[in-house]
Amino acid sequence: MSNSPLSVNGNRLWQSLMDLARIGATAKGGNCRLALTALDGQGRDLVTGWMRDAGMRVRVDQLGNIFARRAGRDDTLPPVMTGSHIDTQPTGGKFDGCYGVLAGLEVIRTLNDAGVQTEAPLEVAIWTNEEGSRFVPVMMGSGVFAGKFTLETALSARDAQGLSVRDELQAIGYAGADPVGGRPVDAYFEAHIEQGPILEHEEKVVGVVTGSLGLRWYDIIVTGMEMHAGPTPMPIRRDALLAASHLVQAVIGIANANQPHGRGTVGELHAHPGSRNVIPGQVRMTADLRHEDEATLTRMDQALRQACKDVAAAHHVEVELKDVQYFRPTPFDPDLVGKVRQGAASRGLPAMDIVTGAGHDAVYMASVTPTAMIFVPCKDGVSHNEIEDAQPQHLEAGCNVLLDAMVARAGRSGS
Repeated sequence: MSNSPLSVNGNRLWQSLMDLARIGATAKGGNCRLALTALDGQGRDLVTGWMRDAGMRVRVDQLGNIFARRAGRDDTLPPVMTGSHIDTQPTGGKFDGCYGVLAGLEVIRTLNDAGVQTEAPLEVAIWTNEEGSRFVPVMMGSGVFAGKFTLETALSARDAQGLSVRDELQAIGYAGADPVGGRPVDAYFEAHIEQGPILEHEEKVVGVVTGSLGLRWYDIIVTGMEMHAGPTPMPIRRDALLAASHLVQAVIGIANANQPHGRGTVGELHAHPGSRNVIPGQVRMTADLRHEDEATLTRMDQALRQACKDVAAAHHVEVELKDVQYFRPTPFDPDLVGKVRQGAASRGLPAMDIVTGAGHDAVYMASVTPTAMIFVPCKDGVSHNEIEDAQPQHLEAGCNVLLDAMVARAGRSGS
């Protein structure tokens, strides 16, 4: 079904994933390999060893980002890059991030096996602390590379035990000398499991990722008055939890009104004082709004602010809305997206356009170089969980699309 003379070795890709998964393996079949722990160091050692075995030149920058380079015929050209991360959540799976790194390595191995040289060099990146489960900010390595925050901010970050990124990089031997970023990258591709249920539900093998949802995070404080639950008549209550319940419905309603890409979530809700016979006097809650279109996300933001005013007036409470974080919607590069779409089509793979609702290193990279992503299904849409799973043939298919897209961008020398 393929028009390409090259195809990756799916068994080798799968075996590499399973070998890496032994480092930090958990009882339920997942992984706990937190960023910059000794286990992360062992994972880095294993993968960079494979990279060197594949003839790649490995360099490490001052934040521990790893770049393995395969020379092009014209090595002065900026590289076509792919990559992801190998750090995990505390109860992470075997594929989140790791697939993107090892798919990139498999592309290089495949080109080596076939004796194919590209015009431009190729690079495979391993980004530091993508998950953000030990250190914040999240997507740390790519964020500094893209200039979203400073190297010093990242190096000074500390975990719950007070250990710094700077010291932990030294401890595992990955405090490199190269500057972080500031060099040209021709293009960036990232292969990833979807981390959601859409591809599986639609029976598609490849997700052609057209961009990422924008995100707005809020903290909301609703203040009423604590009063005795028995003697206080309903009409004169200032029930903070009742008011908050209307805000929960507002968040969900705003998302439902902006389909198909609207998202709305209240992930935390804490009532004070938390006694069964006391009317709640204060509620602290979070809100999360997302959409792929910036103008629509702005309207969703305005709708939430109006809902806060309306609820405050209707229930005689005070509502304070605090902005916590804002990520703009990020459209990916049309040419690179087209190469992913063409790669799937040329191999006869069932594919569909999709947007990512999760953060990825590709979102930051899109601000400094043309970027695209390739999604493959994961079982039941489950990720950030030890039972995360994916089918070997789907992983192989996505890697073949990555191969085609990278070679199309980098150019095949002598072809």
